Amino acid sequence: MEPLLGKSLTQLTQWVIEQGQPSYRGKQLHQWLYQKGVRFLDDISVFSKKWRQNLTQYPIGRSTIDYCTPATDGTRKYLLRLRDGLTIETVGIPTKKRLTVCVSSQVGCPMTCDFCATGKGKFARNLKSYEIVDQVLTVQEDFGRRVSHVVFMGMGEPLLNIDEVVAAVKTLNEDVGIGQRSLTISTVGLPGKIRQLAKSRLQVTLAVSLHAPNQQLRQKLIPSAKSYPLHALFKECQEYVRITRRRVTFEYILLAEVNDFPEHAQQLATHLHGFQSHINLIPYNPISEADYQRPSQQRIQTFTQSLLSLRKAVSVRYSRGLGADAACGQLRASRT
Repeated sequence: MEPLLGKSLTQLTQWVIEQGQPSYRGKQLHQWLYQKGVRFLDDISVFSKKWRQNLTQYPIGRSTIDYCTPATDGTRKYLLRLRDGLTIETVGIPTKKRLTVCVSSQVGCPMTCDFCATGKGKFARNLKSYEIVDQVLTVQEDFGRRVSHVVFMGMGEPLLNIDEVVAAVKTLNEDVGIGQRSLTISTVGLPGKIRQLAKSRLQVTLAVSLHAPNQQLRQKLIPSAKSYPLHALFKECQEYVRITRRRVTFEYILLAEVNDFPEHAQQLATHLHGFQSHINLIPYNPISEADYQRPSQQRIQTFTQSLLSLRKAVSVRYSRGLGADAACGQLRASRT
């Protein structure tokens, strides 16, 4: 049986009618799924007891929390068990004004980026849209407050699962009530996929995981980059800006004495000449499987100032949840 989570109000209304119920039950079901976050149909108290008894085996599509690891900064990392027994990690990142969820789009990741814990593990499968939405509802329930922002920066390459990711974006926007401009989709870049995302006409933020300003170094850090030259990647990014009228964010993990020299900043600035963009510098978050180091504060500052002097929009983003292995690049989908 196909889970109900991920279905629109129209689809849920059609479903309740097929179950022999009046159409207004569709609106009630929609509210209990997306606003109340119900996990079992039997818990929907506005439904008749007799009908609920007939629905006990029908799946909503919610995961279970295997464990939750809190960090000192308030970030919480969750290991979620899916219906087929596989596990993924998702992260809740609170501030005073917002609650952001970092969601996974795949079980594992096939991209094998050299500095990323997820890429060191095995890839199992793509997530369904309801499994992505469930992560947001799970964090919302656990924190007891509304999720305001969602970033597709957890396990997996979102654009390898683009249809389910786009479907999840629409559900999060139209059913959960999160504005599209509060949603960010991250990608290392795959031929034709950024163009495909642009044609979906979403108003999300596109974040491209660049991490290197030249092809040779990028291929070392991101093996999949061998099939996608930088000039082709930037061309698609320019198309994205033209079609969506949204600027592109470039994520750049700073690795000490690897990609953090002033000449790298110069190369990066040259690539970004002529279209709307923003650079997010992310000091490296250590993992046991790799020998990279985080640059010193002086190197981070020098690299940042080099970009600013070249009139590039840049900011430094220190990842939350470092103490719980919940920071950027640290998700593994296993107990750590």
